[in-house]
Amino acid sequence: MIRLLIQRNPIWTYFVLTFMISWGGVLALGAPHGMPTSREQFEQLYPVVFLPYLLGPLISGILLTGLIDGKGGYRELLTRLFRWRVNLRWYAAALLIAPLFVMAILLVLSLLSPAYLPGIFTADNKLDLLLTGILIGVIGGGLMEEPGWTGFALPRLRRKYPLLTTGLIIGFLWGAWHFLPTYWGSGDSNGVLSLSLLLPPCFFYAAVLPAYRVLIVWVHENTNSLLLVILMHASLTASSLFILAPAVEGAPLFWYYFILAGALWGVVAAIKIINNRSSKVS
Repeated sequence: MIRLLIQRNPIWTYFVLTFMISWGGVLALGAPHGMPTSREQFEQLYPVVFLPYLLGPLISGILLTGLIDGKGGYRELLTRLFRWRVNLRWYAAALLIAPLFVMAILLVLSLLSPAYLPGIFTADNKLDLLLTGILIGVIGGGLMEEPGWTGFALPRLRRKYPLLTTGLIIGFLWGAWHFLPTYWGSGDSNGVLSLSLLLPPCFFYAAVLPAYRVLIVWVHENTNSLLLVILMHASLTASSLFILAPAVEGAPLFWYYFILAGALWGVVAAIKIINNRSSKVS
């Protein structure tokens, strides 16, 4: 009965299961220490709390692939995971879109305030920051998430919806998925909710991530490479949250995210216009 229900509703089963695993881990391991928790507790506990949270998309994707498609589904997933022979322009798009936009925006903003200087410019140990960003981006971002969001959910959504709609569905749910751990980690030193810690990242998840997800779907559409999507996800995580992240919070951080969101939505609009013109010509 349950298996039949899953087979009839694989997409929404995936999203529900992902949220249950990820948010369940935050509630079970984080909430007992405060919701939100204090900054001190957050710094001590986040590696433990974030592990089941990050595993949610991966576990859901792998589990449901086996239940619905069996060994054939795993073979197809691995084929996409190791598809690396694609045109170099797609590697450039996957690896450079995020850091180039982040860097350009921050350098312009740094003319108004040096606080906006990219983190790699001001860090004492630049190599540690670079390696940490890449490691967390690839493992904690791409590898743990994309076998689910892109490996499982994306192809099934594309059978029903156009590229833009598919990107928006995954993008907004991807953004919403970040809310609970962000809320848990938005307490001040006394564990009282700090809006300056909560609102800017929530805007990032609500405005930046959906636009970037549309771009991820666009890259996958042209390459069918899960490997490239993993690298593209890692590029955003590494550059925006670690390597280039400026030492600002509150309103300054919000305005930076606002400009970044506008730039990425501009790219989405440009691609949409170009694709529409190409369709008319053909």
